Amino acid sequence: MELHPRLVVTGGRGQLGRALGARVPDAVLLDIDELDLTDGEAVVGMLCDLRPETIIHGGAYTAVDAAESDPEGARAVNAGGTRAVARAAATLGARLVYISTDYVFGGTPGEPYPEDHPTGPLSVYGATKLEGEQATAEVEHHLIVRTSWVFGEGKNFIGAILGAARTRAELTVVDDQWGRPTYAADLAGGILELLDREATGTFHLQGGGEPATWADVAEAALAAAGSATRVARVTTAEYDSRQTGRTAPRPAFSVLDCSKAAGLGVALRPWREAVEEYVKVTA
Repeated sequence: MELHPRLVVTGGRGQLGRALGARVPDAVLLDIDELDLTDGEAVVGMLCDLRPETIIHGGAYTAVDAAESDPEGARAVNAGGTRAVARAAATLGARLVYISTDYVFGGTPGEPYPEDHPTGPLSVYGATKLEGEQATAEVEHHLIVRTSWVFGEGKNFIGAILGAARTRAELTVVDDQWGRPTYAADLAGGILELLDREATGTFHLQGGGEPATWADVAEAALAAAGSATRVARVTTAEYDSRQTGRTAPRPAFSVLDCSKAAGLGVALRPWREAVEEYVKVTA
């Protein structure tokens, strides 16, 4: 893999940001302390001062449930912040990579979603991420990468499951949302490979293997950890009824068709292999 000089990554302390930093040691990683995405002029100013050749924009408002009660806050980051990053990229003539989500789709079960499938976000988070896609598409040298169910260094579903399993004999996990988890380390490698191939437009990158539910993922993680904790499978409606506060609607189907990237030789390994490696690394 060749080096990618003058690479700037927003969301630098997120799961993907850390994974990209591990692969590209000379990248400049910016997080909220260095780059407030709600301050558009400051964003443009800093990025133009840095003059990167490529910007991977992973910074986002990712609190999916909280966004339902704070739509303007989510929009300020996911739409407004992305517009500022896009403006800087256009000014510099830089490549802009925007990290998007399966939440831009409505979640109707069927065949895996190709890149040109009609969008229809159910949540504020999904809608504001779609606005970010639209802003990114205005940049000449842009790459939109949709992914899902990311896990890696930092707070994530698998880490939460393993943590809870230390003190509990049974965990309640949703069993009617389908997708495929994506290891941040693999996603970072896939994005850099797409850049090496000078890919532009929209691509799906998701862990390989068969589709699964969150309950399936939890059981795979527990098995890899040698945990005796059981998984109690419930519907989304049952799970939400036990929660306090407002919960965002989530897609019931989040399986992405990644054949476009595969056609360029970019494919992520089966998610079960990645989960096993992650559990071993974090054990």
